[in-house]
Amino acid sequence: MTGIAVLGSTNMDLVAYVARAPQPGETVTGREFRTVPGGKGANQAVAAARAGADVMMIGAVGDDAYGAQLRSGLEHAGVDTDLLHTAEGPSGTAHIVVDDSGGNAIVVIPGANGTVTSLGPGEMAAIAGADLLLLQLELPLSAVLEGARVAHAQGVRTILTPSPVQPLPDQLFDTIDLLIPNEHEAAALSGHVEPHAAADALLRQVPEVVITLGAKGCLYASRGTEKIHFPAPEVTAVDTTGAGDTFVGTLAVALGEGRSVPEALAWASSAAALCVQKPGASTSMPYRSEIDAA
Repeated sequence: MTGIAVLGSTNMDLVAYVARAPQPGETVTGREFRTVPGGKGANQAVAAARAGADVMMIGAVGDDAYGAQLRSGLEHAGVDTDLLHTAEGPSGTAHIVVDDSGGNAIVVIPGANGTVTSLGPGEMAAIAGADLLLLQLELPLSAVLEGARVAHAQGVRTILTPSPVQPLPDQLFDTIDLLIPNEHEAAALSGHVEPHAAADALLRQVPEVVITLGAKGCLYASRGTEKIHFPAPEVTAVDTTGAGDTFVGTLAVALGEGRSVPEALAWASSAAALCVQKPGASTSMPYRSEIDAA
């Protein structure tokens, strides 16, 4: 079984469903509100666990009621939470507005995630013993960089989702094996809006790139090979929250199992397509049997 360490955020998603998102200064009436376990790190951990990996979550929750719920949700999904620490104060939260087209706007409050500024011996050992490390940018950059350095030194394949996007140091790029931005993040990091040009620029910093393009699928590029554009399955989206994390988590499992890039992209795209057809983030992520049957 593929062993995946996830160094990342754990949030409670506070989700409001509306016909359309409000403009600045405007108030709209929503039709539903839900609290759903989330956070990019936790979402990727759940996606990978449901897809069949042995997953260790590294991060922190608060000592509030949300923290207990978040830990319980991860454990229910089969994720090991021994290195998910409890910090004083509130857990991280994400305030999400989902409109009738399935689009979303998100404000993240780090909470306990902001306390993860460095790694201890246990965290380093877990990363060193994994087959792959998944990283995002909802933890302090110092911890992300430290985790990537440990993985790189031990030959652990490292995948970074650069979200929320921010300028990144060369020291981090130098330790990343696969970068998975969406098209907006790719443009911000590369200075190129067009995905092919963005991929070319990013390949000067990392060996492999997958740019996710929403309903248009994804673009894979690696040094010295032809790019692959992989179309997304045609489905009716209900809620796109968590689709990118589902894609990353399941792609990591497929790559860890030694599948070819086209096969891995197809499998991850099927998982993301299943995710967007249900509301919520972690709650909408498919199980391995569902992905295989898609």
